[in-house]
Amino acid sequence: MVMKVTHRVRITPSEIVVDGQRTAVAATGAEMLAAVYRQRIGGYPKFFKMDTLSRLGFVASELLLEAEGNERFVEREDRAVVMVNRSSSLSTDRRYQRTICSDDYYPSPAQFVYTLPNIVTGEIAIRNKYHGETAFYVVDLRDDEAVGRLLAQSALDEQTTSAIGGWLECSSDDEFEAEIFIVEFNK
Repeated sequence: MVMKVTHRVRITPSEIVVDGQRTAVAATGAEMLAAVYRQRIGGYPKFFKMDTLSRLGFVASELLLEAEGNERFVEREDRAVVMVNRSSSLSTDRRYQRTICSDDYYPSPAQFVYTLPNIVTGEIAIRNKYHGETAFYVVDLRDDEAVGRLLAQSALDEQTTSAIGGWLECSSDDEFEAEIFIVEFNK
């Protein structure tokens, strides 16, 4: 099987690069994600309920799919969504833990929802009406070859012809990195 990367997005707290072209952004960190959402995406109110990991994946996938230029929001079963990181949803888990440990002991249900890393792949699939595989893997170290193998595994069925995948790490609201891409499979 041959995998061909067709589009790529990289996001750090201070820059966004889409297919090698740097995108101007006025803010940094988590504020940058919200600013890009307001300026270029909009129309998905759940965005403001998401944790930073999900916002990062959502914004990165939206910019990626915008670069792809295909018709959006059409049901399809031939696209997988596969992400990888090393810290799972630890940043949000810690925030949720603080709500449990507070004197009031009113844990936040909204934060509890985002204590699973696969929520981000689910949000991408739901938004785009993808019915293919969705998976989020947690690994010890970033290994781009291993990410490639995971993406190739998602294409072992006869239906999957492409995937959105890559590295999606969020240590805190202001420390994150997305390097995701669309890959097409030639079986």
